[in-house]
Amino acid sequence: MGSTAMEILYWRDPRKTGVLAGSVLLLLVSLSRFSVLSVTAHVALAVLSVTISVRAYRSLLQALQKKDEGHPFKSYLEFEVALTPEQMSSYIEKLQLYLNISLVELRRLFLVQDLLDSIKFAVLMWLLTYLGAVFNGLTLLILAVVTMFTLPVVYEKYQTQIDHCLGMVKTNVQLILAKIKSKVPGARTKNE
Repeated sequence: MGSTAMEILYWRDPRKTGVLAGSVLLLLVSLSRFSVLSVTAHVALAVLSVTISVRAYRSLLQALQKKDEGHPFKSYLEFEVALTPEQMSSYIEKLQLYLNISLVELRRLFLVQDLLDSIKFAVLMWLLTYLGAVFNGLTLLILAVVTMFTLPVVYEKYQTQIDHCLGMVKTNVQLILAKIKSKVPGARTKNE
């Protein structure tokens, strides 16, 4: 699945990626304009109109040609869609693992186990308040989808220039953090 996702994000098959990106963006833009219930109903009606039309067309074609090719969606009807108990257990275990890791990290940040990490977290939350004042959640999700489908291709094309700039930024940030850490009383390094 990982290689398929990477092929889609890197636009290896432009038709498949374009359909997926366009569908996701259309859904998100629709959700930003209309209610979830309305969008769900319209998507269901669109899918039903296509499948009913295909079924009626194939049935009419089979009646006129006196052939019995069967149901046009037979392979999809035979496809197993139910989750096994083992799959459910696996997904729940992964969810539990991510939840536990997140809770431990949040506890560490909120109870100021490392002063500098908690300050960085506070600055991030402060910046998110401004971001939330400008954008709503769906707009941020739309921007994330657009970024997800453009950033990998741009990085692949301009990798050396981007790596050079990111290296300079990383060096400067490390210098600034070292200066801040030396000035803040009680700030510890990771290996202390």
